[in-house]
Amino acid sequence: MPELTFIASSYDADEEEPLDAYSKAVIAVAERLTPSVANLRVSRRVRGGRRLDGGGSAVVITPDGFTLTSAHVIERTDGGRASFVDGRELEFEVVGSDPMSDLALLRVDARDLRAGELGDAERLRVGQLVVAIGNPNGFAGSVTAGVVSALGRSLPTRGGRVVDNVIQTDAALNPGNSGGPLVDHRGAAIGVNTAAILPGQGVSFAIPLNTAERVAAALIRDGRVRRARIGVGAETVPVPRALARHHQLASATGVKLLSVEKDTPADAAGLLRGDVIVGLDDAPVRDVDDLQRLLGEPAIGRPLRLTLLRLTDKRDLVIVPVES
Repeated sequence: MPELTFIASSYDADEEEPLDAYSKAVIAVAERLTPSVANLRVSRRVRGGRRLDGGGSAVVITPDGFTLTSAHVIERTDGGRASFVDGRELEFEVVGSDPMSDLALLRVDARDLRAGELGDAERLRVGQLVVAIGNPNGFAGSVTAGVVSALGRSLPTRGGRVVDNVIQTDAALNPGNSGGPLVDHRGAAIGVNTAAILPGQGVSFAIPLNTAERVAAALIRDGRVRRARIGVGAETVPVPRALARHHQLASATGVKLLSVEKDTPADAAGLLRGDVIVGLDDAPVRDVDDLQRLLGEPAIGRPLRLTLLRLTDKRDLVIVPVES
């Protein structure tokens, strides 16, 4: 009988610590924010009344019922029901919707909801731990975890529009996750989950919370978002350090144009696909969020000086945004 040789295990209890720390972080995030996540069932008008049809997720941002979700979740409806992990099921109404950012604001019929902590998406880094909380396929309070895969992405939608400055993550999303929060390791919401690339593996997207806060404020104030439009699709890109130093740029990043629509202010101003915007009216444009912020309501119809890089040249153009 051949002699058996046993190899001693190299197992070390200390090797468990990174996994244990990861597990603790995800558990803490889930426990902190899951009570602030709603499972939405939207109501559609039908002949003879209304019926609940479809749904998604949402995150409570104020105790008196203001709640963020995705615009496509509540499309063609004005209300529905929101259920929470504490067992409550409450009516909600739509305050306003902004399809350009795929965000919507709801008002849940309650004054004692648990509002989620809101974080700062501008502090995110590629590789950072994130957790998605929602109700995929109706399974309430589901949690998935992953990392930030990329920042400043542009996301084409089925409606033909492009949502700029989205967060890419590999946290799994499924139908029903839309509108739920993307959360950092401290348990603060830093995004609103919006879509997944279904044929792909681990390619999901969220709207940054900073964008969502600006949209929510406009929807509360006016019921809609007024914004300037120049007619481009764009993403945040690095600017070579030597080029940034040569032109004395305020930042080593800018906004690269992925597309320029015909018969738009960008087309009229002479912008080209591949141009990198680095400034607007003396304000630096470091990323897509900067550009969106500067193209707010005051920019509508006003000539603006736009600074860009075309290959290695720095140029100034005049552009007159129109209302979106």
